[in-house]
Amino acid sequence: MTIDYEFLYEFSKNVLKLDRSIRWLGIANKFGVLLNVEYREGLKSLLTEEENEEYASTTIARHKTRMKFESQIGKLTYAFGRYQRLNRATIPINVDYYLLISLDTEEKKFDEIIMEKIIPLIELEKHRFAVLQDTK
Repeated sequence: MTIDYEFLYEFSKNVLKLDRSIRWLGIANKFGVLLNVEYREGLKSLLTEEENEEYASTTIARHKTRMKFESQIGKLTYAFGRYQRLNRATIPINVDYYLLISLDTEEKKFDEIIMEKIIPLIELEKHRFAVLQDTK
């Protein structure tokens, strides 16, 4: 079976609809390759396409180094970084796929958005990610 890009597009659009503060999202595979990217309508991106690709690659590599300690501290629910111009989160979908998002800096309820909106959607659709086969 190959990657269902229509599903990735649909899933991405549904994530964007969850909260107005979500600026950008990318779905990356375990190699850090972005499989789908979506922006909030009317958004002027802070990074180029190439910079987003580099961000995804380094983010997944960084996550893999954290996995070394999972047996002691548990699995990562999400990682969050607050920057001057945006907030970023890395949310593992499963061992093969990751949701990368950026949110507006004004958004203070990021944990609520991630835990009560985004993660429930991931849980609902997780079975569809399990059947995707990535050949990249």
